[in-house]
Amino acid sequence: MTSEKPPLPADGEQNEAELGLGVEQEVVMETARDGWDSKVEYFLAQVGFSVGLGNVWRFPYLCHQNGGGAFILLYVLLMGLVGVPLFFLELAAGQSIRQGSIGVWRHISPKLVGIGYSSCVVCFFVALYYNVIIGWSIFYMGSSFQYPLPWENCPTEGNGTVKECAASSPTAYFWYRKALDITDSIDETGEFNYIITGCLLAAWVIVCLGMYKGIKSTGKVMYFSSVFPYVVLLCFLIRGVTLDGASEGIKFMFYPRLEIWGDVQVWRQAATQVFFALGLGFGSVIAYSSYNPRNNNCHRDAFTVSGVNFMTSVLATLVVFAVLGFRAKTIATECVKRNVKDLFKAGHSTSLPDLLINVSDVESITLDKYEEWYRIQGQQLNIPGYNITACSLEEELKQGVEGTGLAFIAFTEAMTLFPGSPFWSVLFFLMLLNLGLSTMFGTMAGILTPLTDTFKTLRKHKLLFTMCSCAVGFLIGLMFTQRCGNYFVTMFDDYSATLPLIIVVIFQTLSVAWVYGADRFLEDLKRMLGRPLPVVYKYLWKYVCPVAMLGLLGASLLKMILEHPTYTAWNREKASKEVLPYPGWAIAVLSTLICVAFLPVPIGYIHFFLLERLGQSPQDAEARYVPCATTDMDLTPLSMLPPSGDGPNSFSPLLQENNDYHLQNGHIEHFESSAL
Repeated sequence: MTSEKPPLPADGEQNEAELGLGVEQEVVMETARDGWDSKVEYFLAQVGFSVGLGNVWRFPYLCHQNGGGAFILLYVLLMGLVGVPLFFLELAAGQSIRQGSIGVWRHISPKLVGIGYSSCVVCFFVALYYNVIIGWSIFYMGSSFQYPLPWENCPTEGNGTVKECAASSPTAYFWYRKALDITDSIDETGEFNYIITGCLLAAWVIVCLGMYKGIKSTGKVMYFSSVFPYVVLLCFLIRGVTLDGASEGIKFMFYPRLEIWGDVQVWRQAATQVFFALGLGFGSVIAYSSYNPRNNNCHRDAFTVSGVNFMTSVLATLVVFAVLGFRAKTIATECVKRNVKDLFKAGHSTSLPDLLINVSDVESITLDKYEEWYRIQGQQLNIPGYNITACSLEEELKQGVEGTGLAFIAFTEAMTLFPGSPFWSVLFFLMLLNLGLSTMFGTMAGILTPLTDTFKTLRKHKLLFTMCSCAVGFLIGLMFTQRCGNYFVTMFDDYSATLPLIIVVIFQTLSVAWVYGADRFLEDLKRMLGRPLPVVYKYLWKYVCPVAMLGLLGASLLKMILEHPTYTAWNREKASKEVLPYPGWAIAVLSTLICVAFLPVPIGYIHFFLLERLGQSPQDAEARYVPCATTDMDLTPLSMLPPSGDGPNSFSPLLQENNDYHLQNGHIEHFESSAL
């Protein structure tokens, strides 16, 4: 439809020169922007994105390694001072401007458009390897439908047990040899693992089906994928606390060691966990909130989602260490029985000193008694033909508690000790599958929403764009299904997102707090939400958050410079893990990942600068990018939106800028305009 440009409201008039538009306009009325069918769908989507696999295996590991309860207190402090304010900033920016990450930062300042593109690149990198983890979960879930579980016992070879399995454990052998068939180093590529390739294909098909209608289909899937993990966690918690050793595991987990507060790297790890737990910088938070009506209380949402995220991490930690406490006590108790039986046998063939324990009554010797005896007498014994070892509950708790080692080795081993182990195994890996999918939907939204908002052609072919994105993700993801693929997953997880996202969030915060103006932004939010917000946000956004993020960036860079990048490999001959340095070509790859993810930020600024030097206005420079229609589905009445100025029809700068308005039946309708 072509017509003259609709007039602006009387008190909000701006001349066309100020808007950077020509006299003649082509006005195209777009289909109203999609919106969530209910607040519940939106809330579940935000929770599903922020609560991911890291809550189940990364947070418990960090608590365990960094002071237990002391780390949790530090985490809460950083969550309140940095995490929640930045999370609220992204929610508010997306909801007020109603664009994806590219549109939001272009709207605030065209020279900052690269921030949005960097977010898209990082989301793409994360999606590539994250879906591989989902594929692993599918493989393990499928392998759980048999009794006994295939990782419960070592396979036989000839007349004996497979050497690699006997030297490690059945769960470690199944993970490294049966699931991954891993090579000894990243230099040895090996052929494709066809079973994992099939599982990766299944994972991408599920993601595509869940997103084929955008948030309309994703929102419905979230009712299950976001809620089901909590049902499973509660089931595991109820089962876990009844197990022998659960109390020891939980006590070991939460015992506070306050001295860790003096370690800079602990602060770095806590800040990084806050950063990734809330999904800051990905653009997914902005994408999801952009589908909200403008009068949604995003301030309350910021606290609610952050609170649910933290409580989920604590719940998962309780479950993990209740189960691992049971596993550790079972292993340590078996160790005590084995050693006591060896002492009893040795007593019949060798002259032993008077022992401080009664080796003839194995059942009477508790773990605590044995540990005390070993410390006083046992470690001094040297009996030919026998190896009397320490049996430490604490040492067992330290084994295999990080990342994939927790989920696919330690936890799977613990579940083999459960009655009805296949049932619990299916539940656990179905939970991991849903945790991964809900995060994956948000990650893909961080790619698809800003690009379809920005490019009209993509917006007209959303389904095709979604399918092509998933197909490209699968094809590139084949590099992770090689026998050395696990090492590339580790590389991407460690280096492709952390530094670029920290830089992105620093620029986001500075652009709102200093370029657009914190006072101006708070005033816009006051009009949008209908009430003033605490002025403390001004100081958090302007000073506390940038300083904290710069400190995190500095600590991360310092760690990379001082420590040569390494990865953990599996040595088949030794049947054990070993830490290896990345070869030169791998260093080049991970450096390229970091640079490619960050590069759009300076490129966007240089592009803007060159256009300015050529005499082209910022509006003309962006004319080729057509922002999406921002009509609210509910057509919010004018009376519901407080004015920004003296006139009744004057609205927030964030709502006015780069948009034209047409008043019809007392409602605001937005139209796209582009110069002829």
